[in-house]
Amino acid sequence: MMRIVLEPRPSPLPFMRIVAPIIALVLTVIVSSLLFLSLGLNPLSTLEIFFIEPLSTLNGVSEWLLKASPLILIGLGITIGIRANVWNIGAEGMFTVGAIAAGWLAITFGGGNHIWLLPAMILAGALGGMAWAAIPAFLKVKANANEILVTLMLNYVAALILSYLVNGPMQDPEGMNYPQTAAFDPSAMFPPLVEGMRINGSIVITVVAVILAWLFLDRSFVGFQMSVGGAAPAAARYAGFNQSRSIWVGLLVSGATAGLAGMMEAAGPLGQLTPVLSPGYGFTAIIVAFVGRLTPIGVVFGGLLLSLLYLGGEAVQMSLSLPASVTRTFQGTLLFFLLAADVLILYRIRIRRR
Repeated sequence: MMRIVLEPRPSPLPFMRIVAPIIALVLTVIVSSLLFLSLGLNPLSTLEIFFIEPLSTLNGVSEWLLKASPLILIGLGITIGIRANVWNIGAEGMFTVGAIAAGWLAITFGGGNHIWLLPAMILAGALGGMAWAAIPAFLKVKANANEILVTLMLNYVAALILSYLVNGPMQDPEGMNYPQTAAFDPSAMFPPLVEGMRINGSIVITVVAVILAWLFLDRSFVGFQMSVGGAAPAAARYAGFNQSRSIWVGLLVSGATAGLAGMMEAAGPLGQLTPVLSPGYGFTAIIVAFVGRLTPIGVVFGGLLLSLLYLGGEAVQMSLSLPASVTRTFQGTLLFFLLAADVLILYRIRIRRR
């Protein structure tokens, strides 16, 4: 009788962690080509529509960067949490609550051309996400509740709260009973960077966040403590590092970045609150963090890649009438091969006879 076991490698090759996302992407393209072929489509022309056509115009590049910005921002927060072994699966809910907090300010104080309104919305978005993240952080520290389950379930609570608000207290009275708020005043929105395109000044927040995340993770003592606590909990306890603080920091930072991303989406391309604010940025950002190898610079490349998958999915929907699930298929296949590559980097597969 045989059994398959995973034997830890004594010294995994460091450069393979960098090569693994490339290998995973190549395998994803191969599998996707077979899928397109089974649907009776030309794989080369379909992949061209998916990866090349979205970036063939200046407006396409603008949309690419616009979609990459929230993915990168949320991915940075998730990366900081995972470094401390804190798994936040609730970025989607924190994204929603941040947008709600900022949207309330925009609706309440819009129309007065207040110069303080947009900065206040930025702060409200971050604080809203942090407040939502404080719930699983408190339950984890005080009751040892599993943060994966708590954050995941809170996504649905946040979505229901948003649905109630846009169908009730915050609904546009002149919106023909559509579930949406009134359009935000220009003073409550980010100015466009290029006239006639949707890319706006919110991208500056993402650039600053990348720099701050790099300084925090690689140049601060608290970031070092969190990394040690995540990689070797026993060593962290022996050194006297505070595990509870790492949990709070990991969740609150990821909540702040997700809330900021929600505010940026509401005060940027959308300009109002609707029942569906995010196309799944909170979940996709988890893939972004892993594709980026849990480093700030890597998250930037991961965000750009997954943003391209969003645009490519929209392009094949319009050109070839393929369903929206094509994008999720790409994302899931990429994550599967990436995790498989990580396992093979750290372990050898052995077949043993009993």
